[in-house]
Amino acid sequence: MYTSLGQLLIVSVLFSQSLVNALDNGLARKPPMAWMSWQRFRCITDCETYPNECISEKLFSRHADLLVSEGYADAGYEYIIIDDCWLEKERDNKTQKLVANKERFPSGLNALADHIHDKGLKFGLYQDFGTNTCAGYPGVINHMALDAQTFADWDVDYVKLDGCYANLTDMVDGYPEFGRLLNATGRPMVYSCSWPAYQEDEGQMPDYESLKKHCNLWRNWNDIDDSLESVMQIMDYFSKNQDRIQPHAGPGHWNDPDMLILGNYGLSYDQSKLQMAIWSIMAAPLIMSNDLAHVRPEIKEILQNREVIAVDQDELGIQGRRIILRNDIEVWRRPITPKTTSGEYSYALAFVSRRTDGAPYAIKFTLQELGLHNDGGYDVRDLYVKTNNKLGVFSASSQFATRVIPNGVTFYKFTAL
Repeated sequence: MYTSLGQLLIVSVLFSQSLVNALDNGLARKPPMAWMSWQRFRCITDCETYPNECISEKLFSRHADLLVSEGYADAGYEYIIIDDCWLEKERDNKTQKLVANKERFPSGLNALADHIHDKGLKFGLYQDFGTNTCAGYPGVINHMALDAQTFADWDVDYVKLDGCYANLTDMVDGYPEFGRLLNATGRPMVYSCSWPAYQEDEGQMPDYESLKKHCNLWRNWNDIDDSLESVMQIMDYFSKNQDRIQPHAGPGHWNDPDMLILGNYGLSYDQSKLQMAIWSIMAAPLIMSNDLAHVRPEIKEILQNREVIAVDQDELGIQGRRIILRNDIEVWRRPITPKTTSGEYSYALAFVSRRTDGAPYAIKFTLQELGLHNDGGYDVRDLYVKTNNKLGVFSASSQFATRVIPNGVTFYKFTAL
């Protein structure tokens, strides 16, 4: 069919405009994997007293190096994300641009971005939709277009936009507008939104259909703290609200239960396995916040477990759910690849104990009770055992038994045959 040059130009402009007006940036087709500063390093700015912990170019350069040298990048972690407290307290008087703290980032953010990119990694940066960031530094309000372009000029690949000091009613339009402005720069930037967490805090129901159109990922609820209690509270929130939250996750748009705290102070070895397993079941962004120089080898092994990461990064992008809660035992299930020719899913299943008995608790279910009905059965493997982890083939009518320690997890892949 003949098409005039003018018609082609009109179609091209309309298509480009549609990309700018909605998110549609083609990014985060799988949950982002990253290292972020906040949970471990918070807003430490005293570099004289805490030279290895303060929010500075040294901290982020060091962690870019460690992400590569310690094998995290090979396992899939690719973003280095600066959280709050990187800014000067005031914008530039003449240009009104944001300014990185000159003492702690003397080389500037372009140089830091270059170092991160030279490592084969990507660069993420925090800002806030309000007048100020949560720690009191300048926010994006009244400067959104300028800040979006500044991020592009700094070669940023990922933007986290928090919601402190902001009017809740402005977020519904303001967050999408900032996403549009990021797209308009022409630089691909993953966009992490926080507005549903603030809405939930005020008893409002987020519009997840809108979120899917404008954000690559979004924080749903409270910040994580360095404790098992905090991990469990987040699990409770996601399980109790899974009917309205789970359907909206998928390639390019993810629910974010917050950072992985493995390698810090609050979780034991087995509790670390629990968080990693449940975050993978939930198709959560795997965003570590720890000191990579001091992560113990056994915790590093959990963080780099390729089979667990493969569950999180499964190409179907279906978020899992809690399917059983009985006697303080939870079962979480996620459909994953491969699928059979008849359309039956494979599954990842995590068995979690909240019991405080002194001994491991024995449980057993038929596969049918777990929602696994494939006529050909399932090949089962333990994702946290390195050797002899193949448990054999189970039919749908077979019983599957496991023992879970207090506040622990067992984690399995059931491959449909």
